[in-house]
Amino acid sequence: MKRFERLEQIRLLDPERDYLEIYRLTTTFEFPWDYTRALELALYRTYAVPSIGRLLAQTAELTGRTQKRYDDTALLLDTVVEHGFTGDEGRIAIRRINQMHRSYDISNDDMRYVLCTFVVVPKRWIDAYGWRRLSRHEMAAAAMYYRTLGQHMGIKEIPDSYEEFENFLDAYEEANFGWDQGARSVSDATLDLMASWYPSPLAPVLRKATIALLDEPLLRAFRYEDPDALTRSLVRGAVRLRGRAVRLMPPRRLPHYARQNREIKGYPDGYEVAELGSFPVPGVRGCPVPHKGTSASNSVE
Repeated sequence: MKRFERLEQIRLLDPERDYLEIYRLTTTFEFPWDYTRALELALYRTYAVPSIGRLLAQTAELTGRTQKRYDDTALLLDTVVEHGFTGDEGRIAIRRINQMHRSYDISNDDMRYVLCTFVVVPKRWIDAYGWRRLSRHEMAAAAMYYRTLGQHMGIKEIPDSYEEFENFLDAYEEANFGWDQGARSVSDATLDLMASWYPSPLAPVLRKATIALLDEPLLRAFRYEDPDALTRSLVRGAVRLRGRAVRLMPPRRLPHYARQNREIKGYPDGYEVAELGSFPVPGVRGCPVPHKGTSASNSVE
């Protein structure tokens, strides 16, 4: 297979009808590493909305059990990609996601914003650092994929197109990004987690490098010191260089799913999708009381 042959295959598909196949080809064959990094950044980005960052701090899942929360989120989302919306495993994953979210009082706007990050952040990351830019077919398929996921999650007023996802995200961040001490603690814990995946002497360098990849609105919201120009240039240049190197490599022959990532540390002996996730325990310090009228048994599919 030639380097751009799979892209030609994608262009022969219909993004409205074949969105799952296109999204799966894009994420597991064309850009598995980039999508992992971009979705990490997408979730991280949501902490800068105080209502989201504050809630995550209150649950203590991202400060007390950061690795487990990272693993569970990646594995649940990955299961839907691998098995689709109608397969048994995919349906179980969606039910589990819904059970978790319905344990808390989360606004529809915040849910819709998080969904938008999954569409927009990967596109912007890949355009900046990937071995090629995303095609219009891939953008449309990603929008349709997450629109479908959002419908299964009961999110209302979901954007119809990539452009609408992007416009909503930009407007929401401009209106809502801001400082919150709890959100900062979640951000710090996430940076510490990412550094923990590598030898400990590298931790300060890796934290500095990660911060160098953040844009100005995120830096302001978390009150991080601006990286110096040299560090920012070196870090971003290195990631771009990786993309150029990948372009010269032969295309991937087998799909790579998030469950195969070395960053997933918590399930060395395997896992059951139905057991992934975490829920508030009333009366336990750090766990808020579930939203009135919700329980872990509620779900939308």
